Amino acid sequence: MDNYGQLIISGIKGTTLSPEESEFIKEEKLGGIILFTHNFQDPAQLAELVNSIQKLRDDYPLFISVDQEGGRVLRFKTHFTQFPSMLDLTKMDSPKLIFEVHQVLARELAACGINLSYSPCCDILTNPENKVIGDRAFGTDPDTVEKYISAAIRGLQTSGLLSCAKHFPGHGGTTKDSHYDLPLVKTTLEELRQREVLPFIKASKSRVEFMMMAHLMVDAIDTEMPTTLSPKAYEFLRNETKFTKIVITDDLEMKAIADRFTIEESAVLALNAGTDMLLYRFLEDAQKALGAIREATKKRVIKKEALMEKLQRVERCKKEFLSNYQPIYIPKISESFNTPEAKKLMEQYQKFLSTSIK
Repeated sequence: MDNYGQLIISGIKGTTLSPEESEFIKEEKLGGIILFTHNFQDPAQLAELVNSIQKLRDDYPLFISVDQEGGRVLRFKTHFTQFPSMLDLTKMDSPKLIFEVHQVLARELAACGINLSYSPCCDILTNPENKVIGDRAFGTDPDTVEKYISAAIRGLQTSGLLSCAKHFPGHGGTTKDSHYDLPLVKTTLEELRQREVLPFIKASKSRVEFMMMAHLMVDAIDTEMPTTLSPKAYEFLRNETKFTKIVITDDLEMKAIADRFTIEESAVLALNAGTDMLLYRFLEDAQKALGAIREATKKRVIKKEALMEKLQRVERCKKEFLSNYQPIYIPKISESFNTPEAKKLMEQYQKFLSTSIK
């Protein structure tokens, strides 16, 4: 039996696993799960769900992942600290504060068994009309974003969470939202190097474990294929950032890709282009993708040697960071919430707000 399921992270439907989901996770040795608001009721339920997922693992634990950035991107709210957006927090001009905020974010998530956060956003907000990134960015220029990226990554990764820098090669100058359409980026290669790519270089130097490839049409990189499916884009990422760890796609069900390619086509194209892992919101599409991978390897459309290299990256990460996994002890979860550290950070922000308004 192959391990190609390790190259996929998928969503699930509810607050508990269905028998079909359990079977797929176990039999196919799925690489990880991404959780959303519809998977969450409270921290204890979340921990129970994560424990039930990890019981199905074959060897190393699954990546249990979420988008929990602060501001408007918070999948889990009840009991979790409701931090403001990163753009608002950076007005306090304190990388130390950003580090401590991400420590709290990580500790709350880790208490429930989450081990991978799709953050921080390395995007530079160069277009004020950009709603999809907007206040998720740390700033409007590379120096500002670089200053906080390292603090965010260290805060997460020193507190029990793997971190993912996104959305390469930079989503901050777009007008379209890739959830609904394919954004076109007219930035030159030199401009990308001098601006957009710099925070990703900083993330790589800060030992981030994942990078996420955005769904963008960047003419300077590839005039024919979106970055997610472009060998040139992955080559650009590796060469410019010197990043040697796991590259993951953004959700392949987003319309920027799904309106132009079938699930089967995009899975094969993305792996051949250079991604290590594929991300899906729905398990049905993860199943289709896995079938397409197997069919493509049989026909030598995908080389097994290339897949082995990707599997080795995934295994290295899990072996290094997840091999000491212990099930979550649910009665102790409450100790990780409403902590003095979290209250202090929120008080600092409220104080800053009150003084800045005056």
